[in-house]
Amino acid sequence: MQMTLPALLGQLLLGLVNGSFYAILSLGLAIIFGLLNIINFAHGALFMLGALVTWMAMNYFGINYWVMLIAAPLVVGALGILIERLLLRWIYKLDHLYGLLLTLGLAMLIESVSRSIYGSSGLPYDKPELLQGVTDLGFMSLPNYRAWVIAASLAVCFATWFLIEKTRLGAYLRAGTENPRLVEAFGINVPLMITLTYGFGVALAAFAGVLAAPVIQVSPLMGQHLIIVVFAVVVIGGMGSIMGSILTGLALGVIEGLTKVFYSQGSAVVVFVIMVIVLLVRPAGLFGKEK
Repeated sequence: MQMTLPALLGQLLLGLVNGSFYAILSLGLAIIFGLLNIINFAHGALFMLGALVTWMAMNYFGINYWVMLIAAPLVVGALGILIERLLLRWIYKLDHLYGLLLTLGLAMLIESVSRSIYGSSGLPYDKPELLQGVTDLGFMSLPNYRAWVIAASLAVCFATWFLIEKTRLGAYLRAGTENPRLVEAFGINVPLMITLTYGFGVALAAFAGVLAAPVIQVSPLMGQHLIIVVFAVVVIGGMGSIMGSILTGLALGVIEGLTKVFYSQGSAVVVFVIMVIVLLVRPAGLFGKEK
């Protein structure tokens, strides 16, 4: 199969865009699992909710994309805080299976309510005027919005990594999950910190949803298939590994894009093949800690 350079680079760009979504979604999952020990199956539904809230704000209230880039994560993050306060806090000491089943039920509820109101067909959301068009790089044309998605995702991912791994607040978060009584002795409100952490992880999913709205048609089912791949990304990177989720998400997006070029039939399963190989060689994931 003969492939021109512009076509190959275009496919790599598409893979990097998908990898950006994988990175930011798996980052939110890694934060929630690593700090709260909850396998958050509602993540895909909350990603969808970020896009749907953005679409509703534009069509019902005329609120533009740039405002919703901040407002949608805050709204969905507030919903996440309610979920943690009312439901999740009662199961922290139970087996992981309880959290998985609870969040899976929440995902089905959110998607069912959204589908009953808006149907299952996609809802169009136009790219913001500032990011329409393409930039000619000489060897290829780069769509401005796709470049923005990559840049915004990377900025948010590495800012989050720095916050958790390199600041005092991040140290408190990590210590609060390992020894909450010791952290409380320093005057830190650990339950509030955990609640805000879940809200932040959910807000990351909503932020990805806002970025995705002009790329993927807004649909109540838009997060359903994506979240399966994202869970595979988290497993490959290592459950709870912040940097592992970011790097693995980006890398797998590119690998998926290359697979579409050379063997398109395998693009749907290449991530899962890699997951199986990694689990056989290193069960804790590439960046996970062996117990």
